[in-house]
Amino acid sequence: MGDWTNATPTSTTAGILRPEQLAQRTALERYAAGPGLQRWVENYWVLRWDLPSGTTHASQVLPHPACTLSVEWGNPRPEAQGQPVVLTGVVTRRFDVALTGRAWVFGVKLRPGGLASLTGQSARPWRDAVLPARAAVPDSVVSRLEQAGPDLAGEECVALVEDALASLVAPDRPVDDRYDRLLTVLDDMLTDRSIVQVAQLEDRHAISSRGLQRLFHHYVGVGPKWVLARYRLHDAVSALDGGWTGSLTDLAHAHGWYDQAHFIRDFTALVGVAPSQYRSRRA
Repeated sequence: MGDWTNATPTSTTAGILRPEQLAQRTALERYAAGPGLQRWVENYWVLRWDLPSGTTHASQVLPHPACTLSVEWGNPRPEAQGQPVVLTGVVTRRFDVALTGRAWVFGVKLRPGGLASLTGQSARPWRDAVLPARAAVPDSVVSRLEQAGPDLAGEECVALVEDALASLVAPDRPVDDRYDRLLTVLDDMLTDRSIVQVAQLEDRHAISSRGLQRLFHHYVGVGPKWVLARYRLHDAVSALDGGWTGSLTDLAHAHGWYDQAHFIRDFTALVGVAPSQYRSRRA
């Protein structure tokens, strides 16, 4: 079994568009997962906001190849059907949420494939889905998660949630070798920026194209090409948010695109505006 800690490259916090605007309207805290759950959980986060009446903030996040379990009080989402514990599967488009009023959310960001490994279910039905967590997680766990709320400190919520999720990890749980292999491939995607094609992963990890596709579709819910492209787009957006001063052509080449036209097309399709517009809006 791999030693998957929060220091592993599998973790990434990239993806929030215009993070400085979100920070002006909300309070965001992140917490590390405990050693008993680091194999499946990347981190925990708490987001709270209290906006004036009639004010709305459009929160926009680029999708990650991971599922999220969240406990949400206030600002309910229709897809949750009135349930406070929500499962958000891998989203293949930009993820937009309108923040209004006063609300509090505790999130469990699973590692890619983490929820599928914990529950023994395929992640494919959760793709592009927001649904009550009971669709995938036992009622006993969901009932425990419901006890987390804004009246508790963040550390108290983490302890409560970890205790609930730990019930999914049996002491005699067999090692999930396929999940370990998935995490190893994902680490390569995140750490080696020279990997820009799926074929490179197939060669490096001695796995067939079909085998890699099956691995990703079962655990993550999407294929490896999609995951690789999203990680590289996260890198590009983070560079722009960090004040990239070079040309867009250089930015495209630095993150695996062979020409600027394809980079602009992919960036615009996911972010919603061209990279030049995104950079000028920041300015």
